[in-house]
Formats: sequence, C-alpha cells, structure tokens
Amino acid sequence: MTSAALPADLVKPLLERATAGGAPSVEVFAPATGAKIADLPQSSTDDIERAFSTARTAQAQWAARPVRERVAVLRKLHDIVLGEQETILDIVQTETGKARAHAFDEVGDVAVNARYYASVASKLLSTRRPRGVLPVLTRVDVRQRPKGVVAVISPWNYPLALAVSDALPALVAGNAVVARPDNQTALTALWAIDAAERAGLPRGLWQAVLGRGRDIGGEVIARADYVDYTGSSATGRTIAQQAGERLIGYSLELGGKNPLLVLADADVPRAAKIAIRACFASAGQLCESMERIYVHDSVYDRFVAEFTAHTKNIELGGALDYSAGMGSLTFQRQLDTVRQHVDDAVAKGATVLAGGKHRPDLGPYFYEPTVLADVTAEMTVYREETFGPVVSVYRVASDDAAVAAANDTAYGLNASVWTKDAARGRAVAARINAGSVNVNEGFIAAWGSSDAPSGGLGISGTGRRHGPEGLLKYLDTQTIAQQRVLPIAPLPGMSEELWAKTMTLYFGVMKTLRQK
Repeated sequence: MTSAALPADLVKPLLERATAGGAPSVEVFAPATGAKIADLPQSSTDDIERAFSTARTAQAQWAARPVRERVAVLRKLHDIVLGEQETILDIVQTETGKARAHAFDEVGDVAVNARYYASVASKLLSTRRPRGVLPVLTRVDVRQRPKGVVAVISPWNYPLALAVSDALPALVAGNAVVARPDNQTALTALWAIDAAERAGLPRGLWQAVLGRGRDIGGEVIARADYVDYTGSSATGRTIAQQAGERLIGYSLELGGKNPLLVLADADVPRAAKIAIRACFASAGQLCESMERIYVHDSVYDRFVAEFTAHTKNIELGGALDYSAGMGSLTFQRQLDTVRQHVDDAVAKGATVLAGGKHRPDLGPYFYEPTVLADVTAEMTVYREETFGPVVSVYRVASDDAAVAAANDTAYGLNASVWTKDAARGRAVAARINAGSVNVNEGFIAAWGSSDAPSGGLGISGTGRRHGPEGLLKYLDTQTIAQQRVLPIAPLPGMSEELWAKTMTLYFGVMKTLRQK
C-alpha cells in the first residue's frame, strides 16, 4: 500500500482533540506522495490560554492521586501502543515519509519508556529521609513536587518517540503537559493523547496546541512551568533565552554531527552492515545518526567497499509496509539542504561513492543514500549538520587521530566506536566529547537503554531524557526540617563562645565517625 491520505474517520476525531481552531488552518501533505493529509486547525492565543488553564486545573487533581494510579496509565498505554501499532505506524509513515522499520523504532521507544517509568516512578517520587544537622534531634524530609504544567515542544522527524517519551515521565511525576508538536506530524501526537486517555489519563491533563513555532512558541513558553524541546541548536538558544527570562527550567536536545570510528581491529563486515542503519535511519533525519565515518588506514579500503555496496542496495520506497529500506525526506527544505551540501562538496573536489541523486520518480522528496569521500574542510558538509542521507568517509592513521577528528566539532550528541576489543572500545569512547557513545552499535544501544540518560554536550543541548534524570527534571525538591527537644543554638546560660567551642568539638567527632 502506498503512503497517501489517511482515512477521514481516523483523522477527524483526532483533530477534535487539539486545542485549536482560533487561527486559520493550514494544509498538510504526505511527503512520499504529495497527497493531502488534512486541513490542520491552528491555535490562537486564546486557545493556548484555555489549554493551560484547563491543564492547571487537571494537574492539581492528578498530582493528588496516588503514584500507583498514575503508573497504571503508563502500563496500559504500553499495551495500547503495541496492540494498535499498525494504525500508528501508518500515521507516522504518512506524516514523515520514513520507512516502516524506522517508524517501528518509535513504537518500541514509547513501549520501553512507558514500561521503564512505570517501574521506577514510585521509588523516584518517594520522600527521602537524609541525615539532619543534629542526628536524632533533627528530622529532615525531602519531598518531590511536580513543576506544574510542562511544555513539550517536539519535532517532526521522530513524532511519536519525541512527543510521547518526553511526556510520559512528566505525567507520571504529577505534571500536566501542553504539547506543541510540529504541524507536519500533529496527528501522531494527537493519536498518542487519545491513546493515553483510553489508558485512563484524565482528559485535559495532556493537550496539544497547534501552530508554527515562530507563531505560537513564545506564547507556550510564556505560560509553561518547564520547557522540554527537541530541535535545532539555533531555536534551542532562543528557547533558553525565553525560559531564562522567566527563570524556569528547560531541557534541550539539539543537533549533531555525529562521528563513527572504525578502529584497526574492527569486525569490518559487521561494522559496514550496521553502519547503514546508523547513517540512514529515517533518511538520515535523526539527531543521533552518523554523518562522519573515520576509518583506520589498514581497513579503510575494505570497509568503504562493503559499506558502499550495502548503501547501493538500499531499496527506496514509500509503501506502508516493510518493503523499503529507506523512505523519503520530509520537506522541500531538507531536500534543498541535502542537494546543496552534496553539490557544494562535489564542486570542490569530493567523490561520490554511492547515491548523490534526487529521485523525483519515486516521490517529491526522495534522495538516494549518499556516501562521499575526499571531503575537505572548505566544504559545507565537512562541519555543518546535513540532517539527511549523506555521510562522509575519512581515512585516519591511528586511534588518536580518529578521536581528534571526532572531537573537531561544536556538537557533542552521539558517537560510535567499532573494535573487537571491548575494553579498547570503551577507553576510546570515554575520550570522545559526546553525551552518548555506542561501542559496536550506532545509536540504539545507548538510546534504547532507558535506565541511562541521553542528551548532548556543546551546542547539542543541555539536560537529559531517559533514566532517572528524565523524570527528576520535571520535579522540584522541598526540604522540610523539624528540630526536636533541643534548639540549634546555645543552651540557656551558655555563652556564644562556649557554644562555638562545643560545636567545634562536635564537628571533629562527626568527622572522626565519618558522619555526613
């Protein structure tokens, strides 16, 4: 089945879930075919105000409910996403143009994160009893309090994973969520909200407002208690400034120019095969994907030959099934960037080893997976993020040279190291400036390990998703200290000098006893 317009009986009730309609609608089209998907309602300032007002009322009631009831919603949502995956896969593919296998990565991501946060929420949200300043006499309780209403501003490239997996820990922590999904992929977010409500989430607790970021982003941030954003580094800076002016917290996962290192002792056939997914998943429209490959001189020719052969064998297509190895780009602007980067590189002396062509015969935005060699520093593709199916290969003489080249970037999101020596791989990985590094994998090993944090260094962002950090960022801590029997002050008749000497003795005893 070819990606085309989605059934009206699916689209219409989803659109009714948006807090939108006060602004003129926009048309949304399927990237793989150009077929119209929907007239998408847009949110006005009044719509946004209404969404936050409703969310605040719902949040107060939700936060008062036992954690076990919140956890039950995540467990049920886990089952709905897996059980109804054919529907959501059709929506994701239609809105993004990606291959079905890459859309399924998103289904898996939501299921894993729903299960994980359902399993750890009770522990992470429990009140902690640290030691007081005077043991026994000082009781201290550290409570976790939800932020309130969290804004989740998610992109178009992974519309299910990035809209939902960031919302789930916010919700189970007791917050409400007002989502601002990209217009192109709004139906995916609306389907997720519908699924969550069918799983038991109170209506109004998780809402979506629709509109372009430049039109409504500021209005959303102006009302939020915390902002979670995934997107470009340029927009991330703007959001950080807006959040900073209000002194609210934020988490930003931004761009990447991710390196893959093939060391001299790598399993070349395995590395060449798995690097295909690391580079070309979702047509390279993935912040975690690899755009630079550094290969040791001793295995360079063999790796490049095998990697190029695999690249040429990737089947392109937009069918709503598992037949295609790579789908379409999502926008004309992405196609333009890819063509500009490749054309600029070729004009300045780069060699196209595979791909390098727009494929309008398949659909408006299809572009062949492309491998470039002989890329040099004056070429745009050398340093700038392409965010498309283009990867450059470089020959290096040593591990040190590979690490230095990998770190020669302002980005620091993800990296990959290939070697038969696991200890060597971990040691090289530790030297790379990236928030996550995968040894003998591209990105899924780190990304899919839900108990481990994920995020960027440098201009790739700040804050973390996944792991305990992915939930704790949505909370404020409150310390309640109760002093019992004796005050923390001189006793009646005791001078301040004697008090100071007594406390000095006490501090020394506590150190000797190794007490905190």
